[in-house]
Amino acid sequence: MSDPIQFFDLKTPAKLLRADIEKRLIAILDHGQYIGGPEVSELEAKLAVFTGAKHALAVASGTDALVIALMGEEIGPGDAVFIPAFTYNATANAVLMTGATPVFVDVDRETCNIDPAQLEAAVERVIAEGALKPRLVIAVDLYGLPAAYPAISAIARNAGMLVLSDAAQALGGGQGNKRIGALCEMTATSFYPSKTLGAYGDGGAMFTDDDARFERWSSIRWHGTDAAKKESIRVGLNGRLDSMQCAVVLSKLTVFETELQDRAKHAARYIERLGGKVAIQSGGPDDKHAWGLFTVMVDDRDRVMATLKEQGVPSAVYYSKPLHRHGAFAAYAPAEPLENCDWLADHALSLPFHPYLSNEQIDRVSDTLLKAL
Repeated sequence: MSDPIQFFDLKTPAKLLRADIEKRLIAILDHGQYIGGPEVSELEAKLAVFTGAKHALAVASGTDALVIALMGEEIGPGDAVFIPAFTYNATANAVLMTGATPVFVDVDRETCNIDPAQLEAAVERVIAEGALKPRLVIAVDLYGLPAAYPAISAIARNAGMLVLSDAAQALGGGQGNKRIGALCEMTATSFYPSKTLGAYGDGGAMFTDDDARFERWSSIRWHGTDAAKKESIRVGLNGRLDSMQCAVVLSKLTVFETELQDRAKHAARYIERLGGKVAIQSGGPDDKHAWGLFTVMVDDRDRVMATLKEQGVPSAVYYSKPLHRHGAFAAYAPAEPLENCDWLADHALSLPFHPYLSNEQIDRVSDTLLKAL
């Protein structure tokens, strides 16, 4: 009998790394620095080397990473922040938590990422209306595929805006000869357990090459205090990542390159089996997909999912409703339709994907999907 197929597999790496993780956690129990211990600075240094960014900052979650980045640029009321409407709600929540206004933009149907042409049109509309000041673009690297940063950055520069990468699903990916973390001015990522690099709880990180920006982030992360942590010099929050979660991520880093290689190998096998028979998220020749998720687009998705489930194949939908159709964000829905966001919300289907899949499991998922279409 075939082994059960897991959509995400968190147990296998836990077994492989258990001895190393326990050793690191015991070290923390011995030194007692549960907050701000040496594991924090060690993780930050290794993440900076991995991504190629000058600075890395460990924070309490991917959402905190977004909020801190926005606070660091003093984004607030009257500011427009452009985001794709097809993504997780944390992206919109972070904007609204600062008092700024999210401007929802349609995505490209093939990449599932923000469409540069639609972004440019949205920026032009906001400028023409005159009620908001364009300040920032949050370019989400959905499912692990980098957004179109050269085009997005050019649009942002022309409008005097900055670009923030929401790379929650994409750490380990890249574009050209650079990795995510060094593709734009600011990057935020998540260490949620199911991400490409996951902790055993919430966590996240931020990346920048700008010294002053990094200093602001470090202050905001620790309640807005000065370097001595004695006086609040700006509004901040408790955005720290504790030593124990840093220890887990440090251990995970020891196998991360191998896991990324396995993700790429598994994606290639899926594409070999499914290519030309079902639409698959795809990017450009310079894009290095991190494969946080492997996503296809199918008609009659509910029926396909039910058939897969009957055959013991799990699947998931990311996301069934675009952000502008959520009740919390309805007031910011654009007048014009976001057709690709709506289409993807009805057709996107993510298949089982993690570094520890076997070829037999990939083939079984592929065969079952093709029969279900």
